[in-house]
Amino acid sequence: MKSVLVIGIGRFGYHLIDQLSKAGDEILAVDSSEERLEPVLGMVTSSLIGDATNEAFIKSLGVENFDVCFVAIGDNFQSSLETTSLLKECGAKYIVARASRSVQKKFLLATGADSVVFPEKQLAEWSAVRYCSADVVDYLDYPGDYSIFEVKVPEAWIGKSLAEIGIRNKLHLNVLSIRRDGTPILEFPADFVFMTGDTVTVFGADKDLQKNLGIKY
Repeated sequence: MKSVLVIGIGRFGYHLIDQLSKAGDEILAVDSSEERLEPVLGMVTSSLIGDATNEAFIKSLGVENFDVCFVAIGDNFQSSLETTSLLKECGAKYIVARASRSVQKKFLLATGADSVVFPEKQLAEWSAVRYCSADVVDYLDYPGDYSIFEVKVPEAWIGKSLAEIGIRNKLHLNVLSIRRDGTPILEFPADFVFMTGDTVTVFGADKDLQKNLGIKY
């Protein structure tokens, strides 16, 4: 369980809090609007109405005690910058800031953000890959030109074993799990044979995934 501060309760902030609460994290929600805080009151440990660009207010939060501080402000980039800067000055351990455009990233990092997320852009990229590639079941981008894909088993693999295909030695891919009839299989020997209807979750370099699984993205 982590202690989390979320500043800015728009759509991103709301869904972020929803997921954090399901994980059992302790959450302090902050926004300048009582109306925006109301929908999350049942999901957070506590909430405060206040101006996150006010130094005295930020100091009063004890930001150094939170494991992660999210700056989820989406409608005022200047406020996001000022809030990020104040959090860093007041000793925040780790700051994640939201950006809507790539150009905003360097400014947020320069003012103290440890990480920057692009909710709309990242969702658009995921959706394009997930729904425009016929055999992709799920997809997770990984730092450094690597990805994790769950795909329908290629036709050429059906009836063959992992060893015959040479997934690791020839294709340079790592199988993380296999799903058969909706049931995940996490342990599989080299002679495991693929069947029609199986899906496989693989990890590898983007270039190897594109080449050997026919994924275009």
